[in-house]
Parts: sequence; structure tokens; C-alpha cells
Amino acid sequence: LCRCACAQPSTAGPPSETDQALASARSSVQSTALWLARGVDSWFGDQPFEQGGGKVTDGRLSVNLLKRQGDKPDLSVRFNARFKLPNFEQQTYLFIGRDAQSEVVSDTPGALSRQDRLLPAVTEDNTFFAGIGRSLNDAVDFRLGFRGGIKPYAQARYRNIWQLENEDLVEFRQTLFLTAADGLGSTTAVSWQRTLLPTLATRWIASATVTQDQPKVGWSSLVGTYKSYGRHRLLALEALIQGQQGSGVFATDLGLQTRWEQPVHQNWLLGEVMVGHFWPRPDAQTPRRSAWALGLGLKMRL
Repeated sequence: LCRCACAQPSTAGPPSETDQALASARSSVQSTALWLARGVDSWFGDQPFEQGGGKVTDGRLSVNLLKRQGDKPDLSVRFNARFKLPNFEQQTYLFIGRDAQSEVVSDTPGALSRQDRLLPAVTEDNTFFAGIGRSLNDAVDFRLGFRGGIKPYAQARYRNIWQLENEDLVEFRQTLFLTAADGLGSTTAVSWQRTLLPTLATRWIASATVTQDQPKVGWSSLVGTYKSYGRHRLLALEALIQGQQGSGVFATDLGLQTRWEQPVHQNWLLGEVMVGHFWPRPDAQTPRRSAWALGLGLKMRL
């Protein structure tokens, strides 16, 4: 079949209007991010941005529509990027984005975010943020940022990864953060991943957060199995649990969800469909209810 396909003349025509529109949208976002990075970098010196190794990394623009039974539909737009600035010192970088501010400040693992648990965002939680970070080495990182206008916050993060002999990957992350509203806070996150087959893996991740303003620990955990079908196609099955110390119940939310991700245009525009069933119970006075949830998403890699 491969030889036959190769023998045929190419029938690919010119890009469609949809392809051109998507490519133009991506190019516009990339150009805006680079324009911002060049402008900020020029404040600190005259070295040319590209020649000095300046670049935008970890760029992602996502649009998600979530609906959990009993809650209003939630449409969110999120953007995250990290900029390397050559006129800064080598280990200093700029970060900017639009995301859930409480999760950005507390450094909540992405897999345990409200969006990934098919929960609507807290009112007015999604906001723009920006700041400066400095890596002392591969393990220690400091950040000073602003969220929602002029609300400052600071972070100190330690992260270490261990590759074990049996293909296990263990990660530990400890983040200390400081805000005017929460005071001093801490988030501890641990994850473990095992490769079962070249296209099959399992993962466990857990996180706990505490602050001076909320001294009772909030925690969440996830166990998942992930099957790759190649070409950025991924099927996931996950079990999730969340709890809050002092709530009067062991778990304030339990759930099972499945997720399918695949490219919808080349390899930089990915589509995602999530379906889940959850059993929330916020406190001992509220009976545990049952709720279906659906999530649709588009993610653009820059």
C-alpha cells in the first residue's frame, strides 16, 4: 500500500480558506508574543533578540467549553507562554498568560486544575498575569508576578525528577507562594508514571495546598491510564478525588472521566473531547449527588 501511494502523483491542492484562516490566526498570536518579548527585552539592552537566542517557549492558546450537570456552561480562553530574553541574564525569563489566577499562584498541577476536572471556573478567577522568573539551577526557580492588574505575588519552587531503572518516572514539586490576600502558602505535588508498553502508560498524581488565610488543607489526586495511537492521538481514562480538611466528608468530589485528543489541523491545533461522571458533596449537610459532565476544547501550540 505504501509503494502504491508513493507511486501516485500528488493530488493535494492549494490550502483551503479554513486552512489559511487557521494558519493566519496562529501566525498572529505568534507575532504578538514575539513583539511583546522583543519590546520587553529591549528595555534591558541593545543585543538583537533573535541573534541573542531570544525565543518564545511553552506557548499555548486554548479555548474550552465545559458543562457539568447542575452547573452553568463555562467558556474559557487560556494563554500561557514563557519568553527567553537575551538582554537579561541567561537564567532569567519573562512569563505571561491568561489563566485561573488561584491555580497560577498556588502552582496547581495542570492535570488537577478545575478545567481538567470539568468544573466551571470560580467567578472572576480567570485573569491575565505576567512576571519575571529566575532559575538558579534545574531544580530551584523564583518568580515575581502580577495578576488581575496590580495584585502582586511571589513564588519559590523546588522541582526534582527521578528516572528509575524500571522505566518509572517520579517527580516531586514544592512551591511556596505569598500574596496579600492569602498570606504565605504552600503547595506540595507528587507524581509517579510507569510505562507499561511503548504506547501504554499509567500515572498517579497528588497535590495539597494550605495558606495562612485557609489553614485547612485542600487536596486532590488522580489515577489515570493513557493509550497512544500515534500522531498525537491519545485516549485517557482517569479517576479523580478531591477533599477539603474540615468539610465533614472524606471527599468533596469523586469522579471518572475519559478523554480523547487528536490533531484537527496539522500537528499544532489539537481537539479534545472529555466525558465524565462525578459525585460531588461539598459538606456533611449536603447529600452526595450524581452529575454527568462534558468538555470540548481546542488547543493551539505556538
